[in-house]
Amino acid sequence: MLLERLRALDFGPFNPVAVIDVLLVAFVLYRLILLIRGTRAVQLIKGLAVLLVATALSSWLHLDTFHWLLRQAMTALVVALPVVFQPELRRALEKLGGGSFINAPLLYQAEKERAQVISHVVRAASLLSRRRAGALVVMERTTGLEEYIDSGVKIDGLVSAELLVNIFAPGSPLHDGAVIIRGSRVVSAGCILPLTEKPDVARQLGTRHRAGIGITEVSDALAVIVSEETGTISLAVEGTLARGLDELALSERLSAAFTPAGVPARGFWWPRR
Repeated sequence: MLLERLRALDFGPFNPVAVIDVLLVAFVLYRLILLIRGTRAVQLIKGLAVLLVATALSSWLHLDTFHWLLRQAMTALVVALPVVFQPELRRALEKLGGGSFINAPLLYQAEKERAQVISHVVRAASLLSRRRAGALVVMERTTGLEEYIDSGVKIDGLVSAELLVNIFAPGSPLHDGAVIIRGSRVVSAGCILPLTEKPDVARQLGTRHRAGIGITEVSDALAVIVSEETGTISLAVEGTLARGLDELALSERLSAAFTPAGVPARGFWWPRR
């Protein structure tokens, strides 16, 4: 109705509908660029750009056989693109349907319960850090993690620092995998997570850190990581790793991430804080 009324108005050479159209397209393209930044999709798009330029040049130079070969390759790529870009497409759809406007009522626990869970996770991370025991604790938010929960051993126990420390104790059969927390319960341990595909991750970071970053790239979960070599505590959020955190810094970041005013991401349409 609004667009029809705008079209009916006489603005002379100025067309407000066209301006709105261009602004919407620019905004969507901007969000897509932010979404794929730092992922392997950037390299794939560069490869596609090279193929397009080569196809145009071969046509201009009348290299008929080479141009035919490139056109066949482009046709095959149209079919292959959904498969090649599957992680990025999945991430975009999850963010599109996982914004805070839709899921916020289901996300937040009672403030007291939430503070207790965060306190237990922070205390466990501190104890494990002093003992140089590696740990990876994933805290679920709006995106369901069922496929990763099923890859581990079901626990379904109340979150406590003692439980987490025992799970990650050296020699424990579950200490190599990840623990997944949903609400106030440890739902699974020994879980297998996807590794990050970012090419710029520091080489000194091992599989535990790469898995922590990876799970935050495909979901809005948070990952608390304790280094086995250095005892350093890190927090991964949306594919970004904050290292060298103490108890206070970790507690503040977790508290901010689990309150309505402090969620770092608001889905696909809103910029990250």
